[in-house]
Amino acid sequence: MAGQDPTLSTSHPFYDVARHGILQVAGDDRFGRRVVTFSCCRMPPSHELDHQRLLEYLKYMLDQYVENDYTIVYFHYGLNSRNKPSLGWLQSAYKEFDRKDGDLTVWPRLVSNSRLKRSSHLSLQKYWDYRYKKNLKSLYVVHPTSFIKVLWNIFKPLISHKFGKKVTYFNYLSELHEHLKYDQLIIPPEVLRYDEKLQSLHEGRMPPPTKTPPPRPPLPTQQFGVSLQYLKDKNQGELIPPVLRFTVTYLREKGLRTEGLFRRSASVQTVREIQRLYNQGKPVNFDDYGDIHIPAVILKTFLRELPQPLLTFQAYEQILGITCVESSLRVTCCRQILRSLPEHNYVVLRYLMGFLHTVSQESLFNKMNSSNLACVFGLNLIWPSQGSSSLSALVPLNLFTELLIEYYEKIFSAPEASGEHSLAPRQQGSRAAPLQEAVPRTRATGLTTPTLPPSPLTAARRRL
Repeated sequence: MAGQDPTLSTSHPFYDVARHGILQVAGDDRFGRRVVTFSCCRMPPSHELDHQRLLEYLKYMLDQYVENDYTIVYFHYGLNSRNKPSLGWLQSAYKEFDRKDGDLTVWPRLVSNSRLKRSSHLSLQKYWDYRYKKNLKSLYVVHPTSFIKVLWNIFKPLISHKFGKKVTYFNYLSELHEHLKYDQLIIPPEVLRYDEKLQSLHEGRMPPPTKTPPPRPPLPTQQFGVSLQYLKDKNQGELIPPVLRFTVTYLREKGLRTEGLFRRSASVQTVREIQRLYNQGKPVNFDDYGDIHIPAVILKTFLRELPQPLLTFQAYEQILGITCVESSLRVTCCRQILRSLPEHNYVVLRYLMGFLHTVSQESLFNKMNSSNLACVFGLNLIWPSQGSSSLSALVPLNLFTELLIEYYEKIFSAPEASGEHSLAPRQQGSRAAPLQEAVPRTRATGLTTPTLPPSPLTAARRRL
């Protein structure tokens, strides 16, 4: 079937809907927010699709992301009289996302959020708004028609002005480049052909396409968008990239108990300013920005902009198979997969996972256990060489990341010899702990902080 994810299992709880490929996860936008696409052209005729099941599948998928900021791209082309849901269904769908009896299992966790404690009259309806509307930062409607405008007028009395400001219309796919990582989008061939047709029809009135300048060589002090090897060569052979070291140092000192660490977004202008400073070799003092979430966003941005994922393209298929491994053998499987990593990648990964393990141990305060951290970091550590990860791939990718964080002490062994990383099984009762900082516990201010020997490993806090 066109658009079907080849990795989709028939045991998927919504296989009857998911097999059409109507909903897809398409990486992140330029602000680091997860992108979900909805393609109308993949909707079969109404008599072949249970629209109530489609609504349940939409909620099932969004529930995996709505606690973080996210973006929806709606490809309108392909919606016609044969597959168009009724207006009554659309209205009931809107009410479903605005109903008062939300998911009570996560309600206690939500009301613990300090931002929501300010109102003693917070209702479940507001909670539902918070999950589905509050964290939806952008809704991009591609190839809108008069039907969309009519539909908008119908629902306008029910939609808040604030939510309305999140909706942006794009007449052409090219307009998405400014906002999204276009090459990660999963765009149906039918939509691509339709867009080319529109471009040709309006060619006389459209500005000529701008020529893409040839890529410039990176600056000697470049930190973002360059390989680990490049950073090592430019930093006197130091294996841990400076941006990673400085952000981890700062967060370890001042952010471990910050609620929602790594889940909050930051000003795009601020992130770009800090990237520019780092790339120019200038000092960065995160204290000047007054927001502990900024270094967290910078850390994720650094990982996401690596030319090759930290876990490498080669390990992608192996990691997808983690869900097929018996639970008791998954830690061993993780160790085997990491055995194939280049030494440099392994050292950086061990450093990062040691820090995230420490973050997870403060989850009583920061609400970020290993599972929550895995949802945030999964796609920042591994992605396919072509396109973006499918929705069904998120489960094994996040599971693998969760295992690395949760069982850090079991998976990562201390080096047995200088310049080597060992993945040999440990002796019973052996211990290891998160890698300690190899820099002074001072403010992260630039790229010239001297490196000190690592402190001794501490005892493990739990075993598998």
